[in-house]
Amino acid sequence: MRIQNLAVIFIIIILPISLVLSSYTQNQVKTLSLQISYDNKLNNATYDALKAFKLNTLNSSTSNMANSKLKDIEASINTFFNSIASNFNMAGYDKDVLKHYVPALVYTMYDGYYIYSPYKNTLTDSEKAKSETLPDGENLYGLKPYIYYSCRYKGSSNSKDYDVVITYALDNYITVQGIIDGTAVYKYGYLLDNIGGDYTNNGNSGKDITYRGIEIKEETLQEYIDKDNKLTYVRINGTKYYTEDNGNTWYYYLNGDKMQQVGAKYKTINEEGKQYYKEAYDFTQWIKDNLIDLKASNAVDEKGETLKDVDEQGKNKFGTYKIFDFGGKDSQEGSIEDADSNFNQHRLAVIRYSIEKNLSVAIANYNRYTTTISANFQMPKLEEDEWTKIINNVSIISFLQGLNIGGKVYNGYSIITNTENEEVVRDDAIYLADLDDYGNYYRVTDSTLNNNTDYIGVLNLDFERRVKLNDDGSESYFFPKKQLGSYTSIVNNFVSEEAQDFYKYIDGKGENIAKAYYTALGRERYGMYRINNLQINEINKND
Repeated sequence: MRIQNLAVIFIIIILPISLVLSSYTQNQVKTLSLQISYDNKLNNATYDALKAFKLNTLNSSTSNMANSKLKDIEASINTFFNSIASNFNMAGYDKDVLKHYVPALVYTMYDGYYIYSPYKNTLTDSEKAKSETLPDGENLYGLKPYIYYSCRYKGSSNSKDYDVVITYALDNYITVQGIIDGTAVYKYGYLLDNIGGDYTNNGNSGKDITYRGIEIKEETLQEYIDKDNKLTYVRINGTKYYTEDNGNTWYYYLNGDKMQQVGAKYKTINEEGKQYYKEAYDFTQWIKDNLIDLKASNAVDEKGETLKDVDEQGKNKFGTYKIFDFGGKDSQEGSIEDADSNFNQHRLAVIRYSIEKNLSVAIANYNRYTTTISANFQMPKLEEDEWTKIINNVSIISFLQGLNIGGKVYNGYSIITNTENEEVVRDDAIYLADLDDYGNYYRVTDSTLNNNTDYIGVLNLDFERRVKLNDDGSESYFFPKKQLGSYTSIVNNFVSEEAQDFYKYIDGKGENIAKAYYTALGRERYGMYRINNLQINEINKND
């Protein structure tokens, strides 16, 4: 056969294959490009939602209250859909259309979480007669009831029978409620090792208390309420109260408006740091007396059957270890507040199990609610580092599924976390500031901190800009603290390998640094809003 004929046959065979491969490659490139673009759009919308939530809560004096928090979250959800509609506008999707491709939004809070997803509206007979706008059986989008990070346990501990529910949080705070030896219990508090001093040695009658060998002292707290006016304040159950006449008159700000606290008499010397460790010691002793032998294997489901969360190797993640592994900073077992303690590992396992279970159900159920989309909505597999972010921070998880991107259907999700919020005081949320208003503030891991210098611990939120309503109705902005961020810790944000073991790192920095940090950590955690602490703390009253 002549070579020209072979060439023609080769072209006839290869050319279609080349065209098909070229078209396939172009489609794959286009699909990948669209997926990256959609990922960015989803991330941007989720970030906008978290930013809106942060700004609303930061400038609201009632953001910790349930009703106010719901409004802030609903505003954040509205921001998410407005943002995502704006980002996808060029792709031909508007807000109403995109809503059908979002099976769930998750807002993880301090001791639980909200899931925003469709639900079927069910009305009672009396409600049916009253409601004209929400017909019975209609599918609605909205926030489902708050779900706590809770787990039920049944068994025996210290020769005591118990059936209790423990609610966990993003730190060492827990709530215990149920039955122990036939007696109803309702206890709550922080779990801490390494507490000593006169308070622990004299039948709780002593005044001095230490944490990790550092004596916790009283403080005088001051901050600016506008650009020039610096006042003494105390923080009680999430609200700051200010005085400008040495404690005779106190007032607070309600969403920018100045409100006098009638009849209030508080101490100008703040003792909340000390009280935090005292109450943590008392609660820890109660746990040791009643639930010290509690094991992860005692966890049960709603039917009272052993709870199992099996990993890919078929191993139960809850294990058989004791949950409350108290030790101390010098013990080989470590301390219960260490990140790798049994307590913290179990706490995180419970939080993850609860979110994973309820979120999977919410997304799977979405297939029953949507009638306009044929996509199969399902819970994606989240990576371990993503779960680490979720279960350690206030965060928003968003899902976008079912959009056609050419070669496949888009199934994406985004996780954005917030380390500066009113919900939780994390270990790294305390900065150390120079006593001079015009000095600097530093992360505790800053290598330039000098133990021979006196510092005061400050919550990171107190360096954020605030808004205030003036007498004429106008708004002005100010910073409660005037110190400026240290370049090495705020801009460079360098964290040494030594700082990975946070508490040991603090202990090694010296007494002045450790005292400022531990006092501020206790003070800010004790002053947070807690549903269990609705009454004014007695320690702040100036009798």
